[in-house]
Amino acid sequence: MRATFPAQSTRTISLKDIQRPVADELKRFQRYFRDAMRTSVPLLDHVARYLLRQKGKRIRPLLVLLTARLCGGITEATYRAAALVELLHSATLVHDDVVDGAERRRGMFSINAIWKNKVAVLFGDFLLSRGLLLALEHRDYETLHALSDAVRRMSEGELLQIEKSRHLDIDEATYFRIISDKTASLIAACTKCGALSATDDPQVIHEMHRMGEKLGLAFQIRDDLFDYGEDVGKPIGIDLKEKKLTLPLIYALRVAPASERRRILRIVRKKKKTREDIQRVAYFAEAYGGMTYARQRMEALAHEARAILERYPPSDARQALIDLVDYTVTRTR
Repeated sequence: MRATFPAQSTRTISLKDIQRPVADELKRFQRYFRDAMRTSVPLLDHVARYLLRQKGKRIRPLLVLLTARLCGGITEATYRAAALVELLHSATLVHDDVVDGAERRRGMFSINAIWKNKVAVLFGDFLLSRGLLLALEHRDYETLHALSDAVRRMSEGELLQIEKSRHLDIDEATYFRIISDKTASLIAACTKCGALSATDDPQVIHEMHRMGEKLGLAFQIRDDLFDYGEDVGKPIGIDLKEKKLTLPLIYALRVAPASERRRILRIVRKKKKTREDIQRVAYFAEAYGGMTYARQRMEALAHEARAILERYPPSDARQALIDLVDYTVTRTR
């Protein structure tokens, strides 16, 4: 029987609308972030200024700010937490581009494409160290612990996925462990750090961490659906090319007849996959209910995140966070 959840708002939710309650605070965060990267080394300063031109959505600092406002109010510790989050996140993206050999990031050339791998790796290390020092200088030990644990989990999740991709033996439980570590851990750390900066109530801090975990899992499932053509009209197949089994395919493989399962796994194992190969796998995931099942799990996780937020008194911050949950599962990119 198909699971049902309360209907989402039919109004169009934009990121700008979600940012509105903390628009001024986001501008102040930008100054914190820029100042945190200041250095007297000309090359590092040049690369840092280039990074600041790669304007992302700033979802993670937004989560820190909104959660802090929900839990008691934005403080100086909130800005430091938001800057630390973005420094660590930026460091992981720079290192990811080196590992993946990526030449583009947010519509611009990646740092490794311009300055080569050695400079990119060292710059990522610089960002990481600046974040750690920012927390230590202000004795934000709980914030540092939460984010350090997230970085550990992100590394473990990536390595577990690499290991499992070699053997193509990822089941649903392993998949959720991987995405919990790889993606949800940092988003949960954002909401926890926002709460830590605004309150010392352990129950509130725990609930915000749980809410972020649910949101992060839903966020990753949405990304995984894109790989199979969800909302973009045709499958992208990036994960399939790297032999990464994600929820739509894991479910379809579980329910499909053995002969079909073997046929699809032969395609997944191929070192080079054609566009037709990707389309066959995407059709298989749709035909055997993998897409529908993944959407249901995503909606259930979003519902759980909303339910936690709805326990709090109505406010512009609460509404913005609920809207962010809806935005996460309805976004088209």
